[in-house]
Amino acid sequence: MSSLFHGWRVVGACFVIAAVAWSLGLFGSSVYLQAVTSAHGWPIAEVASAITVFFLVSASIQRVVGRSIDRFGPRPVLLLGLACMATGVSLIGQVRAPWQLYPCFVLLGFGWSTLSMTGITTTVAPWFERHQGRSMTLAIMGASVGAIAGVPLLLLAIGEFGLGHGLIAAGVVAVALLGPLIAIVLRYRGPADLGLPRDGEAGRADAPTLHLAPIANAGNRRLLLGSATIAFALGLAIQIGFITHHVALAEPLLGRAGAGMLVSASGVAAFVGRLILARIVDRVDARRLGGFVMIAQAGSLLAIAFWPVVPVLVVASLVYGYGIGHVTTLGPVVVRREFGAAAFGTTYGTAATVIQLTSAFGPAMFGFLRDGFGGYGPGFVIAAIVTLIGCASLFIGGRAGAIVRTGPSGRQT
Repeated sequence: MSSLFHGWRVVGACFVIAAVAWSLGLFGSSVYLQAVTSAHGWPIAEVASAITVFFLVSASIQRVVGRSIDRFGPRPVLLLGLACMATGVSLIGQVRAPWQLYPCFVLLGFGWSTLSMTGITTTVAPWFERHQGRSMTLAIMGASVGAIAGVPLLLLAIGEFGLGHGLIAAGVVAVALLGPLIAIVLRYRGPADLGLPRDGEAGRADAPTLHLAPIANAGNRRLLLGSATIAFALGLAIQIGFITHHVALAEPLLGRAGAGMLVSASGVAAFVGRLILARIVDRVDARRLGGFVMIAQAGSLLAIAFWPVVPVLVVASLVYGYGIGHVTTLGPVVVRREFGAAAFGTTYGTAATVIQLTSAFGPAMFGFLRDGFGGYGPGFVIAAIVTLIGCASLFIGGRAGAIVRTGPSGRQT
């Protein structure tokens, strides 16, 4: 092609959006908890309750976000979300009473819902067919940058300028960086606005692509969507619980510094996992790949539960971390592949609502099981079983539609 297909510019923009959104949203929440309680001396439970509102608000409007992007395009929705996120972050540093945190985190929750998984994947989905999985994976890889660099930069800003001015600076930087990017790059709703087909080129006969046989009836559609939703809701609930408790799990064996290094190494493993996924995702059965990754994660949890020694903990953490990028990314890939691009935002938004609401209970579940059993071992066994139930849901749901590979001749094989 004579010039770069605009869809790849959309992917690049979404990569940057993901890096900023995950920095100020998901990973930033741990910074706000520590900084606000230290600055004001308020109880951790009180601040954590406000942060819970952030997750609940985001989960409750996923379908609205997806439907709005389908209808109006990404630019107005993401610009509104950016304004809400930047305002919420800036105001967190200005609060003088615990109740004032709640409207701040409501704003942050709305912004997070538009700038995270549903918003990004719905923005990318209309642009690609042959590279649908790769494009989504590359866009979401920005989340790994947020995990690696976002939190240290946020802490640095607070350390240099104080809580109030530091969070204002973070909000201003987010608007300055993302505002022009969203306004300019995301001004088109899809390739049809440019008179182009998806992927920017006519379908190539020599490029095998996975397709889904037509879904016969509404019952099969419900089974496909329901099975994927259950699988990724359970898988992500365990993942978020594992991530939240990883330091507490590792510290007795490795010390605080060693635990921090292990968590960072697991984050790097997740980044590597996303890189590999980007290369293979458009050539494999996404449901089957997700199921195998969940089996590996369940095995890692069982290994930690039964052999809580340093070598096992390190290897199992890296294996589990490698799968984090897969499970996080494959949910929207499965839905896009099985339901198409036309109503992806509404369809995935429905699934994302359930996934986020369920995954919000992951940290509490791990904590309850640890306190109830006096250690992490039995809880990790239960977590492995839950992960395997999610794996089974993926495989069972896949029987509702036959995924086939279309070869050069166009025949199903």
